[in-house]
Amino acid sequence: MTDVDDLRIGVIGIGQRAPVALHAHRPGEGARVVGCADPAPDGQSYAGELFGADVAVHPDHQGLLDMGLDAVMVLTPDDQHTEPVLAALRAGVAVFVEKPLAISVEDCDLILETARRTGTRLYVGHNLRHLPALREMRRLIDEGVIGTVKAVWCRHFVGHGGDYYFKDWHADRRRTLGLLLQKGAHDLDVIHWLAGAPSRTVVAMGDLAVYGDPRRRRTGEATPGARMPDWFDATRWPPAELDELNPVVDVEDISMMMATLSNGVLASYQQCHFTPDYWRNYTVIGDAGRMENFGDAVGEGDAEIRVWNHHRSGYRADADLTVPVTEQAGSHGGADEALVAEFLRFAAEGGATDTSPVAAREAVAAGVAATRSLRTGSPPVRVPELDPDLVAYFAAGQSST
Repeated sequence: MTDVDDLRIGVIGIGQRAPVALHAHRPGEGARVVGCADPAPDGQSYAGELFGADVAVHPDHQGLLDMGLDAVMVLTPDDQHTEPVLAALRAGVAVFVEKPLAISVEDCDLILETARRTGTRLYVGHNLRHLPALREMRRLIDEGVIGTVKAVWCRHFVGHGGDYYFKDWHADRRRTLGLLLQKGAHDLDVIHWLAGAPSRTVVAMGDLAVYGDPRRRRTGEATPGARMPDWFDATRWPPAELDELNPVVDVEDISMMMATLSNGVLASYQQCHFTPDYWRNYTVIGDAGRMENFGDAVGEGDAEIRVWNHHRSGYRADADLTVPVTEQAGSHGGADEALVAEFLRFAAEGGATDTSPVAAREAVAAGVAATRSLRTGSPPVRVPELDPDLVAYFAAGQSST
């Protein structure tokens, strides 16, 4: 394939997540990044570092969309997803948007409706659906090794949370709504995926338990051009000693939610940003067994899925079935590369995808409802349902099941 045949890709937002677009920059092999958009001088400079001196750089997404692109990747901060996504969809340019789809249900629904009305391809970057450990769990569920799923539990130990989420815009609820949505959108999508249905009623509680001391915050904005690797320091311990936090810190650093899904499955999700370890633990319980992952094969070595499904017992570490999961090279255990490869194929050809715009909306809707519950005394909150016509539209053109 020559460069003439390459998909022409644009990237909107050249910040911490921008390197994921390197998987779409394969000149002569199917796709190449030809232009970027970022209003900040440091972002514009970073575009050249990532994609080469020949990449066109624009201060806004409109100039980028005027380049005659085949697809764009929207990698802006969460509160800045909606406008460029809508503009690209209206221009008929296939869209990859980083998760979460948006930070409000209303914006999610507007994006989905615009994609349907324009007929433009929409893809949301829920990379955990490509994580080998979780794909193994989904395979085992589909094979019926634990019977019919009745409960899904997820504990997310965010050991680097102070550096990752409390030293920049993530700590400001105006930019994210909260980490139960921003960080939790990944896991809520996986919970729904493993259980086979979205949340319909949720209840939650949480607190800003460790990173709330205003004396540990910066008095001004971060150094221009600084990104998380510039301030990350894994040797700082305990978390209560972290300083140089964002000037605004008003999101929770520990949160817990429970949900009833539309098919009756019960789910729980716990997220803590001051644990010493960093990994996700999923437990899936069926009417004929239980499975659990030990490790997630993301940057810390291999993992395994253990299944207990033969007989009753007391505690036993020796599972009835153990499935090894080998750590893969690349970011997020190789999931980012697989995610972008699926998007490029989808942008070029259409067809079914393992990610789902409808599921991405449902993850946001569950996170929004849970955050409302958390901040209003923990009442049960109903998750608004999506227009059935939109569900049917994306299922017909994009469902992989």
